[in-house]
Amino acid sequence: MKDLHDVLSRIWGFQDLRPMQEQVVRSVLQGRDTLALLPTGGGKSLCFQLPALMQGGCCLVVSPLIALMKDQVQRLRERGVRAVALTAGMRREELDVALENCALGHCDFLYVSPERLGSDLFRARVDRLPITLIAIDEAHCISQWGYDFRPAYLAIGDLREHFPEVPVIALTATATERVVTDIQERLRFREPHVLRGDFRRPELTFWVSRGEDKLGRLL
Repeated sequence: MKDLHDVLSRIWGFQDLRPMQEQVVRSVLQGRDTLALLPTGGGKSLCFQLPALMQGGCCLVVSPLIALMKDQVQRLRERGVRAVALTAGMRREELDVALENCALGHCDFLYVSPERLGSDLFRARVDRLPITLIAIDEAHCISQWGYDFRPAYLAIGDLREHFPEVPVIALTATATERVVTDIQERLRFREPHVLRGDFRRPELTFWVSRGEDKLGRLL
């Protein structure tokens, strides 16, 4: 396994992780299923990208939006990391080549939507993929979207049947206790490690005022 600080410095130019980031990364490197609740701007992507590059193999990233996938893939490629996103705009031939390259070990990060996991082409290739880590970005979508207009979210846990020994990391900045429990159950977590960051925003001030003359206050 590659050295943490060497990879962090060489790829991202950082000397150290934030304390909560380091806890999450260490948990993943220990092979534990990990749920990381970190505030927006808390560096969630680094929490799975760093251990994935340290371990080698391919990290399968499940992401809800094409824009998010493309943004992360572009940022990784700019750092010299091999990353690809399987998106709806790609022809079948392009998807086939991308999956074959991944199967041959030429891809560090493979980004997909939940719906892609259920496609015939992906299902035909999944057992050939050298997956060493599964990352679920914006994991709260499992509860918020899975029960209505994106039911494919509820089937993500089926990946465990193909990669029973591969650790899973789920990341979110938005999760109630009910959602936290639902994420763990749906992803079939085993002895999960739940890590919570500090969501306090001391730079913000809140106050409550009575509603008289609402229009005047808005003008």
